[in-house]
Amino acid sequence: MQLRKLATAMLVVGMSAGLAHAEDAAPAASSTLDKIAKNGVIVVGHRESSVPFSYYDNQQKVVGYSQDYSNAIVEAVKKKLNKPDLQVKLIPITSQNRIPLLQNGTFDFECGSTTNNVERQKQAAFSDTIFVVGTRLLAKKGGDIKDFADLKGKAVVVTSGTTSEVLLHKLNEEQKMDMRIISAKDHGDSFRTLESGRAVAFMMDDALLAGERAKAKKPDNWEIVGNPQSQEAYGCMLRKDDVAFKKLMDDTIAQAQTSGEAEKWFDKWFKNPIPPKNLNMNFELSSEMKALFKEPNDKALN
Repeated sequence: MQLRKLATAMLVVGMSAGLAHAEDAAPAASSTLDKIAKNGVIVVGHRESSVPFSYYDNQQKVVGYSQDYSNAIVEAVKKKLNKPDLQVKLIPITSQNRIPLLQNGTFDFECGSTTNNVERQKQAAFSDTIFVVGTRLLAKKGGDIKDFADLKGKAVVVTSGTTSEVLLHKLNEEQKMDMRIISAKDHGDSFRTLESGRAVAFMMDDALLAGERAKAKKPDNWEIVGNPQSQEAYGCMLRKDDVAFKKLMDDTIAQAQTSGEAEKWFDKWFKNPIPPKNLNMNFELSSEMKALFKEPNDKALN
């Protein structure tokens, strides 16, 4: 009898431990929304110099095409939680630290210039796509650099922690181009490296290159060249396995895109004068972007 009681007790303890372990291992449903509701604050990551996606203007206010999506998502969270006075905290992030800071809970989501690809999906989740880009080169207008083959034996700058950095190293190794690759902290540093003559070209997503050109002392001195090495989809980034928060983000993005609001954001940031120098990027809406606005999706393109 005593043995039977002991065995039963051990079984109950074992089941309890197993359930506890399973609860620890399973992601909590709506964990980000729960966290925001509990703390009374939503923490939003942003970039400092990803023109025109997410960056500081002359008044140190965070602005940009991606930031418009970010602001819409914050408003959707306020409505969902019925907290119109929810505190909003903005924190700057970089290409290098954005994933670890997201994973450790430092911020709740970010909309900037982050590529959604299969490799990154192992570490984070992504919303519906907000932008489609091609990876190209920024070089001196009228110079010798017209395509990637012209980079052989030359110094080329790229922003650290980006998919372009991975692509450039791969190209260098596979094509035996003997490039000297300079990895800069952010896009602004990358362009300053190019502008100062320490590199002959800056490899990055074409829209970001157009943004850096718009910030230049003499924008007309620079041109975007080269056949795109990849096509990439930008998405807003959130923690993995958070179904409810991803749905809120996707619904907000889809509403903006199918209603025509997102195209207005595009026109504002890519076809009109923007801070900090009131220059126009003259970047047209691509066929890929038009298709995206008709049928929002979260597909990785690489």
